[in-house]
Amino acid sequence: MPIKNQSDIPIGMAKVQRRFERWRSSHKGRKPISESLWTAAVEVAREHGIFRTSKALRLEFNKLKRHVKSAGRRTGPTPPGFVELVASESAGLSECLIELEGPRGKMRVQWKGITPPDLAGLSRTLWERK
Repeated sequence: MPIKNQSDIPIGMAKVQRRFERWRSSHKGRKPISESLWTAAVEVAREHGIFRTSKALRLEFNKLKRHVKSAGRRTGPTPPGFVELVASESAGLSECLIELEGPRGKMRVQWKGITPPDLAGLSRTLWERK
């Protein structure tokens, strides 16, 4: 969506646009854009889209896109590799009904309690031919 005039630009994007204009007016030549400006541009692009942001801030579309993608990889701390889930005492009691049917017959297993039966062994017995 092309931006035709200043009234088409959302307030948050206009603030970042003014920051870029101040930076451009104080830096002559081809100097790299500061990380704080890129961070602001990425935040605006996430909210309003990369194309619209690149037009309003006069940034190269593909470069802004790369910054948005790389910023997405650095979100927050690394999640833990292992999480232990401890069930409460009331959650330990379970009730289940399983019906198995194989070439050697049918089997219905119903249990109540903490430890389930060896379902793998029971099903192998039912399905395997001897």
